[in-house]
Amino acid sequence: MNKKILGACLLAFSPLWAHAATFDKFVPADSKIGFTYSQMGVSLDGEFKKFDGTLSFDPANAEAAKVTLSVPLSDIDTGSAEGNDEVANKDWFNTAAHPAASFESTAVTVDGDGYKVEGNLTIKGVSKAISFPATFVENGNTGTFEGKFVVQRGDFNVGEGAWSTFDIVANDVNVNFSIVAAQ
Repeated sequence: MNKKILGACLLAFSPLWAHAATFDKFVPADSKIGFTYSQMGVSLDGEFKKFDGTLSFDPANAEAAKVTLSVPLSDIDTGSAEGNDEVANKDWFNTAAHPAASFESTAVTVDGDGYKVEGNLTIKGVSKAISFPATFVENGNTGTFEGKFVVQRGDFNVGEGAWSTFDIVANDVNVNFSIVAAQ
């Protein structure tokens, strides 16, 4: 009789176990990493066309989440071919020496209806700890992470020489993302 009760309990709770899912595959084609910056007082938008990385996110155990991202800087779209060429040079991203920017999470905590993500952002060989809010919306076998944060380009030596002052190109770069992941 005890085996029947145990079996019934296991069967009754199996839908709860089946629901627990780990999102561990990025869907870059449905994702976007964009940015907004100000040049000579005019707000301009751009985006990074590609990214790669690793992900392990279980909504039921968010604090165990891990993410790494690598963003090839040569795949930037500043809105113009001239701008794309300019930011690849030594004064800006120096893509010959530093082909990618990267992010690696160090902690994820539940924060209200969303999450607080902490980690290290590396650009041009300079790493800085950052923290930002993010949300996650599950939709069947996929889910979307959204968030935004501000990067001060001067902290990463993006814009050296004549570009190191912030009178032409502002120091603040607003990064926004909508990253789709699958189970």
